[in-house]
Amino acid sequence: MPRTTSGSATEQAYRHVKRLVLDGSLPGGSMTSEGEIADQLGVSRTPVREAFLRLEAEGLLRLYPKRGALVVPIAPGEVDDVLDARLLVETHAAQAVVRLPDAELATLVALLRDLVTAQEAALADDDPAEYAILDARFHQEIVAAGGNDLLTTFSVSLRERQQRMIAHSMRWDPGRSAAFVAGHRALVDALEARDTRTYRRRMHRHLDDARAGL
Repeated sequence: MPRTTSGSATEQAYRHVKRLVLDGSLPGGSMTSEGEIADQLGVSRTPVREAFLRLEAEGLLRLYPKRGALVVPIAPGEVDDVLDARLLVETHAAQAVVRLPDAELATLVALLRDLVTAQEAALADDDPAEYAILDARFHQEIVAAGGNDLLTTFSVSLRERQQRMIAHSMRWDPGRSAAFVAGHRALVDALEARDTRTYRRRMHRHLDDARAGL
C-alpha cells in the first residue's frame, strides 16, 4: 500500500472527527484528544493536531492545551440563525425551481421523492445518522436546483450545521422525525405544483417544527 502523506493523514483526521461531531457521536460538551483520535485512525498526533485546528477555526472544537478538545455545544442562537438562513435560501431557490422546464422539474421531483423514501427507510432501521445525511441532501438538492452558485456554496455550511442539529434532535425525540418526513413530502408536492406560496408556508411550518424540537 502507498504511504500516507502528512496532508492526506490530516484530511483523513479532519473528515473523521468532523463526521463524529456532525452525526452526534461526539456530542456537544464532550471532550476528545489527539491521542484518542490518532489511535482510532492509526496515525501520528501531528495530523490530528492540524485537523483539530481546522475544526476550531470552523467553530466546532475548542482546544485546551494538555487537556484535549471540547466539542462546542449547539447554542440556542445558532439554531435560530441557521433556521432563518435556511428559510431565506430555500424559498429563494424555490422561486427559480418552479420556473424550470417540465422535464427538469420532473427529474428533480423524482429525485426528491426517492430521498424521502430513503429517509423513511432510515427511520425504520433506527439510523438517525443516515437520516440526518439524507435530510441535509434533500434540502441541498433544492438549493442547487435554484442555480445560484453562491447560495449553493453557502448552503453547504448550513447543511453541515443542520445535519448536526437533526442528529442531536432525533437522539432526544425520535418521534418528531416522522413529522419532518411528512413535511418533506409536502414541500415536494408544492414544487411539483409550481406553487411558491404554498412552499413558503410549508417551509415556515417545517422550520417551526424543527425549532420546537431543538
